[in-house]
Amino acid sequence: MIKPIASLITVALLTGCAGHVQNPVDRVTFRDEPLVKDVRDGMTRAQVLSLGGEPSTTSDRVASPGTCNDYILTHNDEQQPYFVSFDANGRVDGKGFLTCRQMDENQRARRL
Repeated sequence: MIKPIASLITVALLTGCAGHVQNPVDRVTFRDEPLVKDVRDGMTRAQVLSLGGEPSTTSDRVASPGTCNDYILTHNDEQQPYFVSFDANGRVDGKGFLTCRQMDENQRARRL
């Protein structure tokens, strides 16, 4: 009985050290949002803006060249941050249910 509990505690601690993880439930909840269902890698910034509108904020990326747009998605009074990142050429190279800051922190942590 002690070994399974110790294993669960170890997994929980290691998961906590893994940084910011995306919740798979968010993908289901917000699947019909244009930013989630229609934005694809390689799209231009103008194409993303036509789908999702103006972001809450736009920032320079820290972990790699380019910029990142922060959005707040809303569904049934539930709000969720969502980022769309662009490479140095202004093309989408990432998106997900994190803030741009969390995405950058995750990328830096993976490089260490």
